[in-house]
Amino acid sequence: MSQPVSRFLHPFDIARHPSLEPEVKRAILARWASDRSAVAGKPALRKPPGARRAVPVDHVLAALRSLDEAQGTNAATRQ
Repeated sequence: MSQPVSRFLHPFDIARHPSLEPEVKRAILARWASDRSAVAGKPALRKPPGARRAVPVDHVLAALRSLDEAQGTNAATRQ
């Protein structure tokens, strides 16, 4: 992956990135959502290796949902 996780401060930075493919965005966000990125003793926070700070898992899941919504909108406009 050419985009290091540490350059993103927030999950929506990933979701809104103009040059990342949707599959790459999903892969990065899935890594952030993973229990492997959970902060010890604070299961509602995620901090993947290389990230500058922890973020709420709810923000990660919201960013993933925004990708689903954008994909649904794009599919509807093609019909």
